This record gives sequence, structure tokens and C-alpha cells, in this order.
Amino acid sequence: MPLLEGQIRSCIGITEPDIASSDPTNLQTSIRRECSQYIINGRKWFTSGALHPNAKFVIVMGLSDPKPDADSHARHSMVIVPLNTPGLKIERNVAILNHLSADGHCEITYRDVRVPISNLIGEEGRGFALAQARLGPGRVHHCMRTIGQCEVALELMCERALERKAFGKHLADYANIQDWIAKSRMEIEQARLLTLKAAWIMDRSGNKSARTEIAAIKVVAARLQTRVVDRAIQVFGAMGLTPDTPLAFLYTWGRALRFIDGPDEVHQRSIAREELNKAKRNRRTMTDYLVPPVT
Repeated sequence: MPLLEGQIRSCIGITEPDIASSDPTNLQTSIRRECSQYIINGRKWFTSGALHPNAKFVIVMGLSDPKPDADSHARHSMVIVPLNTPGLKIERNVAILNHLSADGHCEITYRDVRVPISNLIGEEGRGFALAQARLGPGRVHHCMRTIGQCEVALELMCERALERKAFGKHLADYANIQDWIAKSRMEIEQARLLTLKAAWIMDRSGNKSARTEIAAIKVVAARLQTRVVDRAIQVFGAMGLTPDTPLAFLYTWGRALRFIDGPDEVHQRSIAREELNKAKRNRRTMTDYLVPPVT
């Protein structure tokens, strides 16, 4: 198969500019069935990789059951749309914090785009479930890459501190720089252990069993990257803001990661919900630990 063999690439269209995509049940791009075809209308953006020369199709998630009383988690579907389909137009490549990716984070419009019903992925109404099944493991992959990028930033920070002098001493001799290096190492290892725990639970019990750990590491890793890279930029000075090092891009990507695959606030909400549910289940046993009032 060309996709599995790497001869072609795919991209995915989920996020929309006009609604809160942190809640995928909000998605408004329509996927309407007409005889043997689906007709797609809507607007997506941050369709990453759409400008890659090997990109051949986009997986579009849209509203296939517009009835207002339908189950909000069973109203959306996913269909395969070749990038050369009439009515599909790449409007622009959206820059991320002023960084323009060559492969593109594209805004794409769909105007009466027609594809055969055989392009449906899975079943109608199962788009939300498919997205969640993919995003869970995908979030762990992001965290793994983030930890690697933080290692690069820490290595660069140490090298710069050892070679650069200010006021007669190497930067590495100043206590505040040593604190940044130590904090970065400790925080990277903490994030690494939490990522390994999430992956271990996934391997043993499946993706759903690790949903709280996955949510936690997604928040921790994104915030880790901006902290570690920010320290490295500070050690490099103005050079850290330029393309002469990878630090400016790594900082940009770290900040973007706080939105990618769900914003921090959504993940924290799910973590808090799980903790509160555990507390509700344990309320009777917790009263055993309370000290009775003195009479």
C-alpha cells in the first residue's frame, strides 16, 4: 500500500477556525450523503502537511447527522478526500508564532466537494470515537518528541554556558545558570517517568485505562518544553532568538503543543473529573479517618 510504504502522505482536517475545536462535538463542516456520494462543505485549518509534495489526501471529520436531538458523540464521521478533488482549495499556509512550515499548517475550504461513499472511514457517526482512539497514543508520541527536544535544548544550554564568558567568568560558574541547568534536568526526568508510566499502562491495559496519565503528560510535557527552551534562549542571549540555533523553533513548537491534540485546560478538566469521581466513591471510607468532635 503506497501510504504504508511511505510513497504518499496523508493529512487530517479536524480543527475549524469558527468554533471551539477543543470540543470536537462542535465541528460544523457538513458531510451530507446524496445517493452514492458524500458532499462536503466547510472550512478547516491547521491541516498539517497538506503542502508536502507527497501529500495526496486529507481525512476530513465533519457533521454527518445534523439532527439536534442526535447523540452529540455520534453525529460526526470521517471521510477520505483526495487533495485534487474539485471544490477543495488550500487557501493559505498559516504561520505558527511567525514560523512558516514548508509542509504547511493549511487553511482549506470545501465547497460542494464530492467523494464516493466508499471513502467513509469506519461507520457513519463514529468519527468522534475514531479521533479519540488516534489522539490518545498520538499525545504520548508528542510527549516523547518533546522530551527529546528538551534534551537538545539542555545540551545546547550547557555547551553555551561552558564556552561563553561574562564579567570575567564562564556563565557555567554563575549560581543562577547552574540552577537553570539542574531544574531542567530534574524536570525532564520527571516528565520522562510520567510518559513511561502512561505508555506502560497502555501496553498492559489499553489506551482507555491510561487516559488520565495521557492527559497529565500532555500538559506537563508542553509546559516543560517552553520552560527548558526559554532558559536555553536566555543563556544564548539574542542569538537564541535567531535561526542560528534550533531554539526559537523549539520554543514555538512547545507553545503550540499547549493547543495541539487538545488545550491544557481540557486535559486538566478531565484529570480533575477523574479525581473528583474517585473522591466521591471513597467518601464513606474517608470518614473513618476523621477525628470525632470532642464532647
